[in-house]
Amino acid sequence: MSTEEHPAELVRLGSADNFRDVAGPGAGYPTATGSNVRRGVFFRANELRLTHEDAASIAALGVTGVLDLRSRHEIDVHPDIEIPGAAWTHVDVLGIPMDEISSLPDRPAAVAMMERVYRGFVEDAPTRAALGQVLTHLAGDGVHLFHCSAGKDRTGWTAALLLHLAGVDDAVIEADYLLTNEYAEASRAAVLAQIVEHLGPDKAEVYQPVLVADADYLRTSYDSVERLYGDRGAYLRDGLGLGDDVLGALRRKLTR
Repeated sequence: MSTEEHPAELVRLGSADNFRDVAGPGAGYPTATGSNVRRGVFFRANELRLTHEDAASIAALGVTGVLDLRSRHEIDVHPDIEIPGAAWTHVDVLGIPMDEISSLPDRPAAVAMMERVYRGFVEDAPTRAALGQVLTHLAGDGVHLFHCSAGKDRTGWTAALLLHLAGVDDAVIEADYLLTNEYAEASRAAVLAQIVEHLGPDKAEVYQPVLVADADYLRTSYDSVERLYGDRGAYLRDGLGLGDDVLGALRRKLTR
C-alpha cells in the first residue's frame, strides 16, 4: 500500500518517501505569535519518481504547482512524473557537485564538501539568486510542492527559511530538518546498497555524510548568514533580494 495515514495525519508516499507537509504534523508547528503554521499550503519531497497512485494522492491534496530545484542533468536522468492539475516550474539551485562524488577520498572530505554546499546557499551569488526566485515563486497563489533529488539539502534549506519566516523556533526547525533521516531511510538504504555492491563497503562509510541531513550542515549555513548578513531577515532581504511584498505574502500563506 503506497499511502497511509499516520496518527500525526501525515500522508506517506511509497514512491517518494521524503514527501511531507512543510507545516509539520497535527495542527502545524507553533509560532512565536501563538498561532500555528498553516498545513496544506507548502509540501516538500525528494524526486518525484511516482507511481500513478501516489501522483493522484498529491493531486488530491490540492497541489497546483510543482517547483523542481534540481539541475537539468538530474531532471534528464529522473524526470518528474506529472501531478494532475499542477503546473511544473524549474529553478536550478546549486546542490551537491555530483562530479566530485566519485573522487571523494575519505569521510572528512565528504563532510567538507557538504559544508561547502551549505555555505553556498549563503555565499554563492547565483545560488542566492536562484533561492530568491524559489521563494518569490512560492509566494504566489496556490498550493506548492517543491523538491530536489533527496529532499534534504536544497529542499531542507528552503523549508527552514519558510519555517523561520513563519516564526517557528530554531530548535523545531532543526528537528524538522533532521526528519529526513527518518522518512528517507528506505531511499538512503537503497543507495548505500548500490554503493556497497559497485564500490565496496569501505566506500559506503566515505559517502554516508553525503546521504544524511546533519544539524552541523544547517548550522554551517546559519554561521555564514550571521557572518555576512547579521541575521536571516537581512539575508532574505539583502542576500536573496526579497521585498516586503514577497516576505509578507509568504507569512500570510504560512500562518493563520
